[in-house]
Amino acid sequence: MADPTTLTLDDISLLLVWTAIAIYALGFLAYATDLSRRSSSTVTPHQTPVLAGSRTGPATGPSPEDDPHSTAAARGRLASDKASRYVWARIGTTLTTLGFVLHLGGTLARGVAADRVPWANMYEFALTGTLLIVAVYLTVLRRYDLRFLGAFLIGMVVLLLGGAALSFYVEVTPLMDPLKSVWLVIHVFVASLATALFAIACGLSVTQLLQSRRERHTAPTRRQIAPPEPPVTARKRSYLDTLPPADTLEALAYRFAIVGFVAWTFTLIAGAIWANDSWGRYWGFDTKEVWTFVIWVLYAGYIHARATKGWRGVRSAWLSIVGFAAVLFNFTVVNMFFKGLHSYSGLS
Repeated sequence: MADPTTLTLDDISLLLVWTAIAIYALGFLAYATDLSRRSSSTVTPHQTPVLAGSRTGPATGPSPEDDPHSTAAARGRLASDKASRYVWARIGTTLTTLGFVLHLGGTLARGVAADRVPWANMYEFALTGTLLIVAVYLTVLRRYDLRFLGAFLIGMVVLLLGGAALSFYVEVTPLMDPLKSVWLVIHVFVASLATALFAIACGLSVTQLLQSRRERHTAPTRRQIAPPEPPVTARKRSYLDTLPPADTLEALAYRFAIVGFVAWTFTLIAGAIWANDSWGRYWGFDTKEVWTFVIWVLYAGYIHARATKGWRGVRSAWLSIVGFAAVLFNFTVVNMFFKGLHSYSGLS
């Protein structure tokens, strides 16, 4: 067994990262168990899931003033039911927070070991990008109850961070000359933040598609004059019954995409300024530059489609998902297989 005193700061960073991955994996299992238990539990009539902190009010059903069933007593029963049913979601959040602390420690240790910001190659960008995904998720939980996204987001973090630690890890090396700029701090950090926001928007859009499908299958047919009366007894349900309706999920995904789009626009502009400082031109049709612009166009199209009534719903959700798929493609395939002036992956 190696002497612990021989460990370098980078070794400690890697140890913290792998420990964080293990904790995140446990958090993913807890969130997945939560979704499973939601499916196996029962629901009584007029229980309406609410996004905690959302100003849009109840996620489904009429307003309390119009619905005689939305009484204070009913809400109390719903709150009690949620407290008992969502214990695994709270465990998942606790594990995610612990993993985030370890992840943050590993990222900071890598930065101190390199004596620079820890996002100068693919491994470090994955390290910082996934850290920001978790940070944004945990921050948003203080306003909106998005624990139903935990399995999607934390599962993705486990795959991305674990894959980066296995495939992209490189030892600390000095910066290449074009990277020795203040724009490395600004440009790459803002791009990482935009990626985190796009990831949450993608998760909401995927959930929106699932919820839209359920709502189409459970909607009353045109021949029915009025929807059937709800049963008076409890019934088995899908976990989608505990989530907000598709319209609410779409509106929330749009908010995250808007903020991410603003950050990505800044990334595009800052990248052009940095390119002029380093190479004497603002735009040169480098593969990385082209894909950054393609991503910008996709999200601009999504935002425009969402603002156009005819493109709301399923079609706009797919644009959000395709946009994030392009972000992942830009980070992985473009960095690994396309040569150009942005070949800073650190991989041989």
